[in-house]
Amino acid sequence: MTIDQNCKIWLKGIFAERAKFDESMAKHTSFRVGGCADAFVEPENIEEMYRVVKRADEKKILWMVVGDGTNLLVKDSGVRGIVISTRKIRRQISMASGGGDLVRVTAAAGTRLSALCRFAIEKGWQGMNFAVGIPGTVGGAIMMNAGTAMGTIQDVIFRIKGLDPSGSARVIEKCDMGFSYRKLSIKGMEKPVILEGSFSLQKGDPGAIKREAEVVLENRRKRQPTGAASAGCFFKNPVSGKSAGELIDLAGLKGKQIGGAKISEKHANFIINTGDGTAADIMALMETVQEEIYNTFDIKLEPEVKIVG
Repeated sequence: MTIDQNCKIWLKGIFAERAKFDESMAKHTSFRVGGCADAFVEPENIEEMYRVVKRADEKKILWMVVGDGTNLLVKDSGVRGIVISTRKIRRQISMASGGGDLVRVTAAAGTRLSALCRFAIEKGWQGMNFAVGIPGTVGGAIMMNAGTAMGTIQDVIFRIKGLDPSGSARVIEKCDMGFSYRKLSIKGMEKPVILEGSFSLQKGDPGAIKREAEVVLENRRKRQPTGAASAGCFFKNPVSGKSAGELIDLAGLKGKQIGGAKISEKHANFIINTGDGTAADIMALMETVQEEIYNTFDIKLEPEVKIVG
């Protein structure tokens, strides 16, 4: 079913000014490109999320959930159906003792990952420093199993609250989570919606944790184009051998540009929007890189960035 007038009235009735139509996704992605979403809504609580997902499923309306759009490329043709943003679903980060030096920390899906990292650093809790400097929300980080060489979300997550197909909240234990490289699958949930995540951290030396975080952040700033419009590392690293960035660098593609899309000269696995780029430019550059790496090294690079539209 398409977004008709009745659907627009229904969405306005729930979200008022938080429901927008023909909304440019360039406003909601870190690439700053992309066509329009038929409808874009921002629930402020879990109940509103229940209502929109349940009704959309009943009416067979397409829908997708986004956080900060930091690992997302929306094509110039836009997105059909309803885009549901979690950014307004936030609440205070909570904690509970897990016994001994163990601390359990819970954050809503719309909480920025950087806020969770800061919270852990300020409290002197160890475990989140691998994620310092990674953009996006907690929900997005869980769905993408975000991480670095220092660790990943699967190392610290122990419980998730998600939305099941019936429109009610479900607690998912770690034994029902299937993590792989930049991917999460949940047993019994074909299209999971993350509402909150709970993490197991360790009490540590606050000074040492803070110093480590500062080093991690400084290294990220030195090696990555942190101020540019990008979606982070664009390609998945091959299972073995050199990283995607190393392969792209060896192929002489640093600085390669198509339209307004360019391979960063600072980190070869970053595609950046120089200011007037389009999704088509980024897609064309992606395909050029894939072809060159395959022809040179017989390796097929797969995008890590989620492409929709």
